[in-house]
Amino acid sequence: MGLWWSQIEAAIREDFADIPDLKNVVKLILRLLMAATLGGLLGYQRERVGKPAGLKTHMLVATGAALFILIPQQAGATTSDLSRVIQGMIAGIGFLGAGAILKQDETGEIKGLTTAAGIWLTAAIGMAAGMGRETSATLGTILALLILTLLRRIEKFMR
Repeated sequence: MGLWWSQIEAAIREDFADIPDLKNVVKLILRLLMAATLGGLLGYQRERVGKPAGLKTHMLVATGAALFILIPQQAGATTSDLSRVIQGMIAGIGFLGAGAILKQDETGEIKGLTTAAGIWLTAAIGMAAGMGRETSATLGTILALLILTLLRRIEKFMR
């Protein structure tokens, strides 16, 4: 029976050996938390103004985008491999955003374009965080929040 337990322990240790040292564990945690936090800030703003894609959606999109970058990096992907991952994510997130766009039949008004653009930007912010570009991700988030809050006020004033 002791042999079984040692084999189980060895299998578990092997499966969790994708992060070789504490430095890489901290880096992974930092990047995922950064992506989730920045996505959450954008999602909170969208939820606060009553939009359907809110806090959870934006946090999941940003964290997922970061993971799609982090996993190939950990596996030793080349720059061209990461480029293909990014291309696929950009196309894939476009489909998610397209689901947020609705056309109102009676008025012909299109709704959800800002939500779709926000989801797309949130994925980009998650990718930046996943690549270790925390400053770029933070600045992108700040700019997005400024756009979403200040321009909303300007639009209301213009009406």
